[in-house]
Amino acid sequence: MKLIKNGTGPREDATNAPLFVGGKVTRQPLVDREVSDYFNFGLVSFAAGARNKFHAHTSDQVLFITSGRGLVTTRVEQVEVGEGDTILIPKGEEHWHGATADSDFTHISLQSADSTTEQREP
Repeated sequence: MKLIKNGTGPREDATNAPLFVGGKVTRQPLVDREVSDYFNFGLVSFAAGARNKFHAHTSDQVLFITSGRGLVTTRVEQVEVGEGDTILIPKGEEHWHGATADSDFTHISLQSADSTTEQREP
């Protein structure tokens, strides 16, 4: 068993990573390949207006919204999500997610440990 206490993991500033645009983004990995053969699980926080670019994963991705309001967008639809909502994004589906223009946004992201991400937007 491994206990990961709330607020104890390192928070990484991802604002300047090529995948993100529009403002400050932080990531806090909680469960990754170092502790699990099966899961990659972490918090991602977006300042108002920040988002990631269109991308796809090689596994399904589950987003569980923990605070704020955000948008999840595919090539054919966009939905607004809020605290307590869950989104399932099937493997290979091009999408982006991030904060609305007027609200910060945080979600938990869950993928398989061996999933990779391919950016699809310059």
